[in-house]
Amino acid sequence: MVVIITSFSMFVLACWLALPVTLLAIAGFANWTTTPSKLNHCWRIADRILRALILATALVGLLLIVDGRVIDTGLPELGSALGLYPDGLAVWMALMVSFVAWIILRYARDYLNGDLAFRAFLPWFLVTVTSVLVLVFTNHLLVLAGAWVAVSLALHHLLTLYPERTEARLAAAQKFITSRLGDLAVVGAVLLIWRHYGSFQIPEIHALSTQVGASSTELTVASVLLAIAAALKCAQIPFHGWLIRVMEAPTPVSALLHAGVINLGGFLWLRLFPVFEGFTAGHLILLVVGGSTALVAVFTMMAQTSVKHALVWSTNAQMGFMLFEIAVGAYTLALLHLLAHSLYKAHSFLASGRTVRASVVHFTGRPGLSNAGFALVAAIISGAMLWLAPGLVENKRILAVLLVMAVAAAVFGMPSESSSKAKVTVFFMAIALVPLYGLLNSMLGPTLQSSGTSVLPLAAEVFAWALIISLATLSLVTQLWPNTPSLQRFHHPVSQGFYLDQPFEQATRRWAKRWLATDATQGKPDHYLLSSGERP
Repeated sequence: MVVIITSFSMFVLACWLALPVTLLAIAGFANWTTTPSKLNHCWRIADRILRALILATALVGLLLIVDGRVIDTGLPELGSALGLYPDGLAVWMALMVSFVAWIILRYARDYLNGDLAFRAFLPWFLVTVTSVLVLVFTNHLLVLAGAWVAVSLALHHLLTLYPERTEARLAAAQKFITSRLGDLAVVGAVLLIWRHYGSFQIPEIHALSTQVGASSTELTVASVLLAIAAALKCAQIPFHGWLIRVMEAPTPVSALLHAGVINLGGFLWLRLFPVFEGFTAGHLILLVVGGSTALVAVFTMMAQTSVKHALVWSTNAQMGFMLFEIAVGAYTLALLHLLAHSLYKAHSFLASGRTVRASVVHFTGRPGLSNAGFALVAAIISGAMLWLAPGLVENKRILAVLLVMAVAAAVFGMPSESSSKAKVTVFFMAIALVPLYGLLNSMLGPTLQSSGTSVLPLAAEVFAWALIISLATLSLVTQLWPNTPSLQRFHHPVSQGFYLDQPFEQATRRWAKRWLATDATQGKPDHYLLSSGERP
């Protein structure tokens, strides 16, 4: 029986590894072929492989659940032999990535049909998705760093599908420069972690962290570099300007960027946080940068008149909250945030047309005082639930307050003209977020290796509480009294994110212009000839 289970585990893991490799092979063939029928066949095969990958990932997850509880499947040992890290984090991430990629692929096939970008999109889309999957699957730090670099290199080709658009090429070049800075940070951090532990194997490093200690100068510097890499990848202030400017890319590319790529900074920390001991200098950077980004981006998003720009600032804010949660040690909440945001943002971009119509039809007013009363009651009820069951938020007061604020915001954000029935429905659905979060937390909690007791330094805790209080206070003021003269004076600076991206934006813009000028003198690559204008 054990031999059969072990053989089945080996077969599933081999499929888990072979399917992304097959996607890469299809990408190469799609890039080579010039026959429309063969290219269409590549789209269909890629669709089937992504569906098979979802199934294979679900089987790996099932084997993980029974391993050691029902029977020894040998999954960790077999995975190590194949260079894989088949743990809960990899399973959840692979499910999300393959599902989102499958949805975007199906959407893009119709969206780009008849467009010359149809041929160029598929190979680079598959290379990007494969690179993300390798990043998620690998148990080796050097492979992880290589996949990190490959993701942004492949994405660059998707961002330049329409190279005759000068601003689109310039924005992609700025993104390219920003990504290279993040690549240097990741490679530097990987080498410093290796210097401390003497190994590139991630499971081995996690085991060694409890034996040789997880504190040293090398690890401190590595935490800082990883925090910088995460801030760059997640488009955090002051590095966020490129995310707004790459919106000229086709909608499927925007969906892939916001749902499957930009959150990799969070994944990097969720994979490597056991490497460090307690609250590091990197955690402090994530706390300040992520928290500040969330605070600014929330109000900037509310001041936008473009749906896509509002979605961009929403991504900034959500990534800021995710990094903030990592900084305070709420790793399970950060993973839940990452997965939920990816699914939500993929849907938001692919259904952005419906979002515009819904906004016009259903939103004609702002929340009123009656909503404030509903929100206060919801906050009291949810707060009482968390006071009686603090284990739902891992006995962390900061997490409890964040969850209460989320419940109150869901109720408070209802349009004032909503019917009483609709308001009551939203009220109970918002309160249900508390037990739902407890359920999801119990599902995702075993996914992440225990980090022990994470205690915030006093200065960090003061900053976290100040940020939360500022967010709550400013949200109430802007929603209840939006037309006060003092707020109106700040409307334009707020809509531009207080121009906090300008120093980094101007520097990368100069470098990008020089790079593009050099490109122009040397001639354009062949793939530039395959593009055409974006369809309306």
